[in-house]
Amino acid sequence: MEKVIAYLKSTSEELMTKVSWPTWEELQSSTIIVMVASIIFAGVVFIIDFTSNFAMEIFYKFFEN
Repeated sequence: MEKVIAYLKSTSEELMTKVSWPTWEELQSSTIIVMVASIIFAGVVFIIDFTSNFAMEIFYKFFEN
């Protein structure tokens, strides 16, 4: 049990003193970058989905009865 307590103490000490936490401005900037990247990625996936769906519809029309 002593090892667990020592581990938890050293972990909390490391989180409070050794970890470099971002400033509020850095956090906001990173959040905006992630949001913009997510929107761009969603747009690319939408375009790929739309064009592949369109291509498959044309392809299936060749085999209609």
